[in-house]
Amino acid sequence: MTTLDRYLLRNATLAFLAILLALTAVVWATQALRQFDLVTAQGQTLWTFLAVTALAIPSFALVVGPIALFAAVAFVLDRLNADSELPALAAAGLPPGRLMRPFLILALAVAALTAALSISAIPASLRTMRDIVTAIRADVVLNVLREGTFTTLEDGITLHVRDRQAGGRLEGIFVDDGRDPKQEMVYTAESGHVAETGEGTFLILEKGAVERKAEGAKDAQIVVFDRYAFDLSPLLGAGEVTSYKPRERTMSDLLHPSPADPVARSERGRFLAELHERLVNPLYPLAFMIVAFAIMGRPATSRQRRVTAILVAAAVVFAIRLSGFGAINLVARFAWAVPLVYAVPVIAAIVGLVAIFRDGGGPRRRLGAAVPAAQP
Repeated sequence: MTTLDRYLLRNATLAFLAILLALTAVVWATQALRQFDLVTAQGQTLWTFLAVTALAIPSFALVVGPIALFAAVAFVLDRLNADSELPALAAAGLPPGRLMRPFLILALAVAALTAALSISAIPASLRTMRDIVTAIRADVVLNVLREGTFTTLEDGITLHVRDRQAGGRLEGIFVDDGRDPKQEMVYTAESGHVAETGEGTFLILEKGAVERKAEGAKDAQIVVFDRYAFDLSPLLGAGEVTSYKPRERTMSDLLHPSPADPVARSERGRFLAELHERLVNPLYPLAFMIVAFAIMGRPATSRQRRVTAILVAAAVVFAIRLSGFGAINLVARFAWAVPLVYAVPVIAAIVGLVAIFRDGGGPRRRLGAAVPAAQP
């Protein structure tokens, strides 16, 4: 790698990392507000909130990564032109392929990172985040045994806790169990706590009494106890298997969905679209780099022309990405649209390469012809 390659690659890499971090931070800050109820309504700690929101960062990086690469390439080329380095390189007869080589190296690295995120890291992080959020929302202490509130569940059980102490200690417990229509049972206890065992989740009642009243009976039976374990597992949906969305599935699940999976049967189109979206994502960094170089890789004779070139390049990139999203949505409905998913970035890259290398190195001649007008 020559000095010129290292110089351009270093500047482009630093610009890419700076833009990537800035864009990812902005997207993370806006999206993290959606999970802020983990701290407020769900009573979780700040560390839990940060852990859950951090798991979404790979998804944000996948979206902004190609955009950050495009912006970095455009920035470096614009600065080269402003410092008269681009006209000097053109006057020296540097071919466009030689000038594009360090940007291509960076684009290939970003494409490899995008492939790793899209195929493996993002599905794993989304599954982990889903498991954490599901566990939080299923937490009996936070969502069922609410302090000072009578909580009525669908199974005919009403629970009330007067006070919750540090360490999970519960005071003043009341449980009205009406699941059996032939017998109503009411549990009261001075204190208790929730215990997780291999057999399920139990509400351990201490120093209390259970009142049994059979249907049609005039009197109720009262039994005093020192310690009683009330089974909460049926109320929490114990044993239920989490059903992951297509975006949270592994590549193996997308390639070979189980015929017994109800989600795979009902969302077959989404499974197909998600599979091909993951495979096509690495092509966009290459396409965006080529588009940026095709439009910005030549000297401009005025600042106005340079600004126009930047706006045109941004509009083209926006149109390419929007077309890509449209093709993915079309695949979810029609399987015949799969080739369109790959056609969008491939055609964009081919058109960009033709614009760079047409006329037998025409860009180099055009760059050289523009040098006198670009120099002060």
